[in-house]
Amino acid sequence: MFDTLAFQSAALYRDFSAYTGEKLEQMGLHFGLLFFLIYVGKHPGTSPTELTEALRLDWGHSQRCITKLVDGGFLTREKAGRRYRLDLTDKGRKAFAASHQVFFDWDDKRLATLTPEEQETLFTLLRKLAPRMEPPRE
Repeated sequence: MFDTLAFQSAALYRDFSAYTGEKLEQMGLHFGLLFFLIYVGKHPGTSPTELTEALRLDWGHSQRCITKLVDGGFLTREKAGRRYRLDLTDKGRKAFAASHQVFFDWDDKRLATLTPEEQETLFTLLRKLAPRMEPPRE
């Protein structure tokens, strides 16, 4: 059980989630909102529909998260013709930068015990698995 990709992936996910949650909590965010901020930060003016489809989420869940981010002062949701536009506020841009940085900080922490060669081997092997997984649309 412990020597399975599924178990190791789940353990890394839990560790990343806890680490990220701890960092984001300082800003009033939680792990579940991380990818919303990052997506809107990389796609300013996106619509709620585009965001929901790109993150492959349930519509209701997505709308509740967007509402939390708007109410928390991280996003703006403005009517633009027949659709809504989502953009980061100043507070949202700061949270975006911190959210983006948490990926690099966690990698530095977790990969510190590996040599550069071991890190390259790890990423080479993970990339071999990647074609089997469809990445989120940009």
